[in-house]
Amino acid sequence: MEGVQMKVPLFDIIRQYEKLRREILEAIDSVISSGRVILGENVRKLEEEIAEFAGVRHGIGVANGSDALYIALKALGIGEGDYVITTPYTFFATASCITRNGATPIFADIDPETFNINLDLVEEILNSHPQREKIKALIPVHLFGQTVNLERLEYIRQKYGIKILEDCAQSIGSTWTYSDGTVKKSGSVGDAAIFSFFPTKNLGAYGDGGMIITNNDEIAEFCRKFRVHGSKVKYHHDVVGINSRLDEIQAAVLRVKLKYLGEYIEKRRKIAKWYGEEFGRKALVVREPRTENRERKNRESENHRTREFSNSFSRTLGLSDSRIFIKIPSVPSDNSHVFHQYVIRVGNGQRDALREFLRERGIGTSVYYPMGLHQQKCFAYLNIPEGSLPETERASKEAIALPIFPELQKQEIEYVVQTIEDFFKG
Repeated sequence: MEGVQMKVPLFDIIRQYEKLRREILEAIDSVISSGRVILGENVRKLEEEIAEFAGVRHGIGVANGSDALYIALKALGIGEGDYVITTPYTFFATASCITRNGATPIFADIDPETFNINLDLVEEILNSHPQREKIKALIPVHLFGQTVNLERLEYIRQKYGIKILEDCAQSIGSTWTYSDGTVKKSGSVGDAAIFSFFPTKNLGAYGDGGMIITNNDEIAEFCRKFRVHGSKVKYHHDVVGINSRLDEIQAAVLRVKLKYLGEYIEKRRKIAKWYGEEFGRKALVVREPRTENRERKNRESENHRTREFSNSFSRTLGLSDSRIFIKIPSVPSDNSHVFHQYVIRVGNGQRDALREFLRERGIGTSVYYPMGLHQQKCFAYLNIPEGSLPETERASKEAIALPIFPELQKQEIEYVVQTIEDFFKG
């Protein structure tokens, strides 16, 4: 691949569309021809299909993932004076839904290996936070497509009596294998969960879209009313809701794509494996030993693992420059990762320079996320000191997302990895 210049986008919506063009156009035409473009048959069927896919009873289509979070949290009864635990390392909407409902976010730092919320720290907060009696809910995010420990989430809900709202915006189709061999999908164990159908998601529309899923009949009924101005019967309003409806055209498109979601997920996993193989050949990476992709059960082992991560991450990786090191994500042997994003960590403050180097050579990247939510100006009132969430702050300086989508070709991956090697060698 040396000397070859390619254009490798971070995501390419057109490649997928070219393969589905006929089905997509037929689906759109059928909606327009029916004359029913809002809350019609396609929305109803998609809600049923997504609920069945996720292993729950109800699906409620809404305008976007952000509204899904806001409405679902309100349906859980969260409001003024309540506190909600979530991760500081995620998209803004995960925390803004808390404040929009009048509650206060409490941030628990992340696991440095998975980027997911550290459940040991969640339990520490539930046991010792000054406002622990007012903590009413937990919003775990299955970040980048990797499932948080669902078995542990169920344990926390039962032990502490709090509500769980799963943010599955990036994880549709991911699963968790329990200690007894039971397999459950992300979104199926919380009091409610949400999906985002933003175009770049693993199941993406050609515009905005979102869905709330739940096994709770009362939560489902509330969400259905709230998305149409709080109305169950037209012009009769039980609560002051909002206008947040998934439209028929997007639902029709999503129903076409849903048929291929399993195939798309397997392709993403294959691409992640290819990345790992290519990085391994270049002697560019350090790998963190892990046991079946499971979080440690106690704080002592968590601290030990964090130290081991830091030590291994700073080792020399086989190239002549001892300052060169990156870390790639593990590919679990189970189905707990659907690789919505393929995020590596770049040490020694070289992340931004690498990103610019890749951009100049036609390779798309992104930074998820350039700062923790606790560092956002709008959350300054929380008075969280710099350095209080060290793993989040470190990840925001080191993480970079590389191209990944089902249509990505092997030679493109080889080019990306070769270009990264060129950067470090240069």
